[in-house]
Amino acid sequence: MLSVVVDVGGTNIRLGVLNLSNGEIDQVKEYLCSEFTTLENAIEQYFVTLPASVAHLCIGIACPVEGDEVKMVNFHWQFSQAALKNKFALKSLYVINDYTAISLAVPFLDETQQIKVGGGSIVDNAMKAVFGPGTGLGVSHLIKQDDKWISLDGEGGHISFAPNNRQQAEVLLILQEQFGHVSTERLLSGQGIVNIYQALCKLKEQPVQYDEAAQITTAAVNNECEMAEQTLNLFCQAMGSFAGNLVLNLDCRGGVYIAGGIVPRFLEFFENSEFRQYFEAKGRLQEYLSHIPAYVITHKNPGLLGAAVYLRQELS
Repeated sequence: MLSVVVDVGGTNIRLGVLNLSNGEIDQVKEYLCSEFTTLENAIEQYFVTLPASVAHLCIGIACPVEGDEVKMVNFHWQFSQAALKNKFALKSLYVINDYTAISLAVPFLDETQQIKVGGGSIVDNAMKAVFGPGTGLGVSHLIKQDDKWISLDGEGGHISFAPNNRQQAEVLLILQEQFGHVSTERLLSGQGIVNIYQALCKLKEQPVQYDEAAQITTAAVNNECEMAEQTLNLFCQAMGSFAGNLVLNLDCRGGVYIAGGIVPRFLEFFENSEFRQYFEAKGRLQEYLSHIPAYVITHKNPGLLGAAVYLRQELS
């Protein structure tokens, strides 16, 4: 019988078969969430491709996980854990927040699966902060307990956005007119890039040329549009401020790790941006933060890796 791990984001779902003895994941497939009416349909399509039945299933999903009913924030899927376990006749089912999974992958990344962006060396076994802009903004922290890492997950992407310069404050005012409460996710996400761009175009009385994050990012990286460049600059500034706050919250001398599918698309731009400047701009704590390293995770499937770590811990 097989063990399967699943990573469910707001856009894509990835599934793989876990070898419990060595932790390797193979037979990985990726689908668009929009291709399926329910999560159960997506899982069922994957299961029929496997050579044996599935006994153990661990799902990392982009939403709070409290009780039996699970409902996604940035997509329409919802399900009962009990019904899902019963439908597929599973021996065990574990459903965790997607950033619980991603954070658990961090201690197992090698140097080729992450890129350092400034700072000094990590302090061994010190707390780590993990966040990532994607469809939404995921956040978690890691703490070492005995011989294993424990994820402290939450919904930090929904904290109120706090501007740190005049341009950010002006963008915030425009977004408040549109949304009322402006969470950090309203800026640090794929849709957030679009929100920033449209707000800046309104401020500068410029025509809106793009309506997708990928278009804006490409235009910025290729120096094709000043508004797009300003958008990505502000995005990186806001990421820096947010990352610095996460580190200060829990004294994360183990570093801060950036996941999600957005930043790896413009790594060179990001490395040369004001991310570190805004990350360290914490007044009396600037010197402290200058020593904290930041990393961009480049592993293709950290959510699957973390779900595998969680499942192996639970079944050991």
